[in-house]
Amino acid sequence: MSSHNPSTSDSPANTRIKNNAAVDTPTVNELAKSLNKVVSEGRNPDTLDIDTLSTQGILTRLNNEDAKVANAVALQIPQIAKAVDAATISIKNGGRLIYIGAGTSGRLGILDAVECRPTFSVPDEMVVGVIAGGEKAVQHAVEGAEDDFNAGRTDLESLSLTQNDTVIGISASGRTPYVSGALEYARSLGCFTGAIACSPNAAIFENADTAICPVVGPEALTGSTRMKSGTAQKLVLNMISTSTMIKLGKTYQNLMVDVNATNEKLKARALRIVMQATDCSEDAALAALSACNNKAKVAILMVLTGQTAEQAATQLSANDGYLRKAVVESK
Repeated sequence: MSSHNPSTSDSPANTRIKNNAAVDTPTVNELAKSLNKVVSEGRNPDTLDIDTLSTQGILTRLNNEDAKVANAVALQIPQIAKAVDAATISIKNGGRLIYIGAGTSGRLGILDAVECRPTFSVPDEMVVGVIAGGEKAVQHAVEGAEDDFNAGRTDLESLSLTQNDTVIGISASGRTPYVSGALEYARSLGCFTGAIACSPNAAIFENADTAICPVVGPEALTGSTRMKSGTAQKLVLNMISTSTMIKLGKTYQNLMVDVNATNEKLKARALRIVMQATDCSEDAALAALSACNNKAKVAILMVLTGQTAEQAATQLSANDGYLRKAVVESK
């Protein structure tokens, strides 16, 4: 996560710097008027009476709104695919997938990033989440952090960003200066850039190679974008990271064969994965896992081919870690 402290690098009052030129910061009145154009900030006609309903009535209305999210995301699959293909190329070339956002959007990026290591046995630095305001902002609001256009660039500079990286900016409204600054800098270096927002014509799309815009409509609670907008962003992030890892050979069939078995629960999951992939007995799966330091992918190849742990590991390496290719090659 970024450790940027906005209090040390904020632009002078009422101005920010963009492309080395001073730009007037919008007034509160101007910002309020601009929100009229943001879909997620509109009043939802289906929940105007939500404060009069029973508990079950409230929950039903919320669930009805949530049901709209998946369809909105489905319409964006072609744009999401561009981000997946770019991230796959980046990682194969030694680059990274980097999410950057503020508030809820930043936290969702961090959540998706940190889950990749235990799920797919990848280094922490392969998928990175950056949030405006730094680590403190994960649990506490950092006032003004999202409004600092230059901080987006500064936080990416601190990661030694290169053109091999893919950068995905996240903002429910699509008008977060911090994210805009980050994407402008990333694109200037030649990075592939993506942007996720829930309102059309979002400012963050200006510097995005792919604009991902699931329009989920007004929130059940006006402006509470941690709800449908947040759910849509989480679904998109799930799709990007999971699809990227599938394309990198981190799965076999629909099994997480690269799971990092670092605790008892994950060791049990690795055991089940080996048994599910090979239809072998529990004893056979345990023996294979014990011989290869609990690496499910190696154990599966051992069981399927009768190879030793060393032979299986060598064959996997020769196939760049793609288990399906290694299995086909062994037949």
